[in-house]
Amino acid sequence: MFSKLRKEYQIYEKIRIFVINQANLALHKAKQAIFCFQREEISSGEKILNEAEKILSSLQKKLNQALDLRFNGAYKAAVEEYVEAKLFWQVLKFNKIKLINKKWLRFDDYLAGLCDLTGELVRRMIVLSTNGRFDEVEKVKNIVADIVGELTKINLTGYLRHKYDEAKRNLEKAEQIIYEIKTKR
Repeated sequence: MFSKLRKEYQIYEKIRIFVINQANLALHKAKQAIFCFQREEISSGEKILNEAEKILSSLQKKLNQALDLRFNGAYKAAVEEYVEAKLFWQVLKFNKIKLINKKWLRFDDYLAGLCDLTGELVRRMIVLSTNGRFDEVEKVKNIVADIVGELTKINLTGYLRHKYDEAKRNLEKAEQIIYEIKTKR
């Protein structure tokens, strides 16, 4: 019995370590992609974002062998960062967001990623206003307001409530930026 348990545990540990290492790599790639997008280096960001997506997609087979690892902190953080980066890319490319067509994404991944996206959009507003692109600032603020408005319709609790509260604070920052622009013009 102990021999069997030890062997199963060793297999699980090997998968767990692999998932954590790959998730950390995907997280890093998603963060790099966001950094590129903030500097309007879209094609570089797209390449890096595709690398993150490939890593996360390739992990799915391993995760099927140890389903509880889908809730591992490193994996969840990587998926949330990927969603945030992908949605940010959509805003930059299409001025709107839509579902990401990946079966391995869950509703909570989207919700957390959407909340975090609001922070990136506020940073975007600051860059745009610094560069005098005031007409674009208002459009980005409206996207933040739309996201928060939709999230308000969901009674989020726990971890997601914390993320939602941060998104609301980001909307306040976005509104403050608009206020400051309008009072100085």
